Amino acid sequence: MRELTTTCAIAGGGPAGMMLGFLLARAGIDVIVLEKHADFLRDFRGDTIHPSTLQLMHELGLLHDFLKLPHSKMADIAMRFGAETIKFADFSHLPVAAPYIAMMPQWDFLDFLADRGREQPRFILMMNAKAEGLIEDAGRIVGLAGTGEEGPFSIRADLVVAADGRRSDIRAASGLTGIDIGAPMDVLWFKLPREPGDPDQTGGQIANGRLLVTLNRGDYWQSAFVIPKGTFANLRAGGLQAFRDGIVKLAPWFANRMQAIEDWDEIKLLTVSVDRLEKWWRPGLLCIGDAAHAMSPIGGVGVNLAVQDAVAAANRLAAPLREKRLSDGDLAAVQERREFPTRATQRMQVIAQNRIITPLLARPESDAPLRPPFVVRLFDRFPVLRRLPARLVGMGVRPEHIGLDLAPRP
Repeated sequence: MRELTTTCAIAGGGPAGMMLGFLLARAGIDVIVLEKHADFLRDFRGDTIHPSTLQLMHELGLLHDFLKLPHSKMADIAMRFGAETIKFADFSHLPVAAPYIAMMPQWDFLDFLADRGREQPRFILMMNAKAEGLIEDAGRIVGLAGTGEEGPFSIRADLVVAADGRRSDIRAASGLTGIDIGAPMDVLWFKLPREPGDPDQTGGQIANGRLLVTLNRGDYWQSAFVIPKGTFANLRAGGLQAFRDGIVKLAPWFANRMQAIEDWDEIKLLTVSVDRLEKWWRPGLLCIGDAAHAMSPIGGVGVNLAVQDAVAAANRLAAPLREKRLSDGDLAAVQERREFPTRATQRMQVIAQNRIITPLLARPESDAPLRPPFVVRLFDRFPVLRRLPARLVGMGVRPEHIGLDLAPRP
């Protein structure tokens, strides 16, 4: 078995793991990041880089190079209720370097962070390396075990970080317990080609009993069709053509291209879950990102919340790790810093689920015109109201910043 030693071993090469690994290595700490796949070229759901994350790239001096990557800008969010379009979030007023959402494939974001990490002499990224279990000694986590291209390996580390997603193997091995908050919906994820004359704006279409979100990815639409939880089998039993017809009712401009979906294999089911750990850490172990708290897709904030976790963890842990004085109190402090933003965000998502999504999906499907609710109409009548959801979605609760302990070191 291959045996390695480092200061911090990070399971998971997603946004949380890659950002934390880069920041710690930049601050002079030995880091190994494990990514179970051979590359990042997968169909991610979270491809929105919010103003809070763009501001962090600005603070790191990387925003100019980052924005050279292919992306589109979304300065506001609009939803279409029947025949009416309502804008309810305007990011242009945010006091940041880039007051918009960057629509960017997540693989480009992760490749960018990986490349910046590889520029650091203390950064190691192991691809095709799956973290599978924890190494424990006298009640303390002292490393992790996994399997890579060369077979089994173990990594001894002062700190192990679980950043391996909502189905985290490291979280499962830790014995930490979670709170299942629940979600009333699942999401069907599929692609359709974009054509001249299509609307430019990312947004959503809402009708009685149906909800479709369309993300402009340049030459194609990444689409999310929201369904009541557990109903995919019934929808599939109704036949592919019935599914196509339902999408066209929401987005008539898709009528001439629905045959691009040739079979059900091109439609991916995203099982939505909302949960969080009661305790994010054990001695020698910290969970962040989806491994600590799975978020609803409402607001598209999951990636950016994970990045905020990484920055908060790096700010608090860089000096103790560098000086070999990491304590349980440091790990508890990371949870204390990030638990309130997590709870507050999940609370807002649950309110949206209960008061908007559930009633909408419970209505019988109908082509009758759907008028926007009164509260939604207020955003159209008083544009200044759009600043609050823009602040909550774009910046989040208690946004993080790059601290002095994260300054570059040899």
